[in-house]
Amino acid sequence: MYEREKIIRLWFSMWLTQQDFGIDDIFAEDVVYIESWGPKYDNRKTVKHWFDEWNTRGKVISWDIKQFIHKDNQTVVVWYFKNEMYNGKIEEFDGISMIEWAADNKIKLLKEFGCNRNNYNPYENGDKPQFRDEKASWF
Repeated sequence: MYEREKIIRLWFSMWLTQQDFGIDDIFAEDVVYIESWGPKYDNRKTVKHWFDEWNTRGKVISWDIKQFIHKDNQTVVVWYFKNEMYNGKIEEFDGISMIEWAADNKIKLLKEFGCNRNNYNPYENGDKPQFRDEKASWF
């Protein structure tokens, strides 16, 4: 478990520092990586390209791990994420990553899920729900 947590922490720190400290050591060659809002990367080469290219457009400000959950060859990571794109757009949300490990402790599947941080109770003022008139987040 500790080794897997160390690998995940390395991946998160790479985003925070905008440096590739070993994508080849973290991911299986045929990894499948799915972001919470839809993009899917089908191999390590594409993950590397995405990492390098994305970091030319923005910066991850915070990616805080809240909890790890391990079972057999799977790990769930609970986290908080915030980025700032160079066009001024800021995004932040809570999320989880579901990870499946290969036998050599490399990530073979990583699927992210996001959750809006701007929560509210639609029943706060009565039995009929009152929903905010706002565009749903992309995740």
